[in-house]
Amino acid sequence: MPAESINDAINDAINDTDTPLDVLIVGAGLSGIGAAHHLTERCPQHRWAIVEARDAIGGTWDLFRYPGVRSDSDMYTLGYAFRPWRQAKAIADGPAILQYIRETADEAGITPHIHFGHRVRRAAWHSDQACWTVQLQHAGGNRTVRTRFLYLCSGYYSYAGGHRPRFDGEADFQGRLVEPQHWPADLAYAGQRVVVVGSGATAVTLVPELARTAAHITMLQRSPTYVVSRPAVDAVAEALKRRLPAGLAHALVRWKNVLVGRFYFNLARNKPDAVRARILAMAQAELGPGVDAGVHFNPRYNPWDQRVCLVPDGDLFKALRAGSASVVTDTIARFTASGVRLASGRQLDADIVVLATGLKLNVLGDVAISVDGAPVDVGQSLSYKGMMLGDVPNLAMAFGYTNASWTLKADLTAAYVCRLLRHMRRKGFAIAVPRRTPGVPVRPFLSFTSGYVQRAQGLLPQQGARAPWQVHQSYLADLLSLRHSRLDDGVLQFHRAGEPMPQLQPQGNAA
Repeated sequence: MPAESINDAINDAINDTDTPLDVLIVGAGLSGIGAAHHLTERCPQHRWAIVEARDAIGGTWDLFRYPGVRSDSDMYTLGYAFRPWRQAKAIADGPAILQYIRETADEAGITPHIHFGHRVRRAAWHSDQACWTVQLQHAGGNRTVRTRFLYLCSGYYSYAGGHRPRFDGEADFQGRLVEPQHWPADLAYAGQRVVVVGSGATAVTLVPELARTAAHITMLQRSPTYVVSRPAVDAVAEALKRRLPAGLAHALVRWKNVLVGRFYFNLARNKPDAVRARILAMAQAELGPGVDAGVHFNPRYNPWDQRVCLVPDGDLFKALRAGSASVVTDTIARFTASGVRLASGRQLDADIVVLATGLKLNVLGDVAISVDGAPVDVGQSLSYKGMMLGDVPNLAMAFGYTNASWTLKADLTAAYVCRLLRHMRRKGFAIAVPRRTPGVPVRPFLSFTSGYVQRAQGLLPQQGARAPWQVHQSYLADLLSLRHSRLDDGVLQFHRAGEPMPQLQPQGNAA
């Protein structure tokens, strides 16, 4: 179908005509643009559109505007498999990643397919019609669009705000309280005393950047995090890019980083004490004698029980060693007029306090889902291959790895969805639904002990103790499961339009 006809059909579908889309993608961030590119290349006969609640492409990388925002994954794995990363910095900043996503969308002709300012509120599946009815909210009024397949690429955390604990005495503080997710454009921190509350990826990114011009930065952490330094520029990647075509160099570096990352993850799982000792020794060597890594960078948990924080070229350690930043491990007793008082009794004076206290997870973009009139309780749903839900037809979700780059899994999911759609069209199927297997023991969807994961355990779907209900957290395992396994595996069932099918029961325990 010519591009003009596709766009006309999409606009007609968004305007509530009787002809449903083949695929509706929710979200125009890293996952959504990648999904659209896969559909463009692999499913050219399918009619699709993207709806995006915000007014811009980029998702996380457009939302986060705090100083120094960057990826904690290398761009050879966070970037797309189909589009080489050409810049020198492998650990890229937010603006560079955003430009990469926008250029990908523009070059592939995806941008005209995006309907900005359209937030999905509800999605109702109708088996008799073999399609979804999706309710959209936007400034001009509510709309409805029908689609045969719903592809949720809306990420895993709330854009409305992060996790925000409340502290005694906040109203007494005479300075400015700031949340990184809503960084004020007018915030002047040069020459100011700043306390950053937190020890995760956001905190370790903010501290060295603010330390460049602030009077002093204190990273106040309730408990330590593992922090590892890595070169911002991948020397192997740069050497390969000088000698090989860009696509081949990108693929080789991507595989190198996948395998190296997996090696260290497995090593941490098998020899946690040795890995802990090595991480602490590396940190201490960069910190020098002025900061005790055994106190401030030695968590109570084992490596990779929570995500390990990455700092390019050791920038956090350099700021601490130089004295422009400091780290304090303690808890807040209360705010005072001039800063915060700690449980130890120590006072930290501050002009600005940044609450980098974590994300607030949501599930499937907070979309209310129902199947044949019955609400779906996502927290009681069983995840099929980490990308579909048991007894929920024609729906996929992009959910990346906790121990590697998000995009590795998002790319595999998009390729699988295209493979599934082509199979359905070729065989004349209208419905694909993973049918829940009786007697499969259930496990949490994520095994991480991070606070943001633990707070959301009741919201996330569950996984099963055996395939295909497992969430592998392994690119190699998912490569076999999603790219090379049979589609018709006895669990994923297919039906033609109007064909009688067993009643769907998309909620309840999977015992």
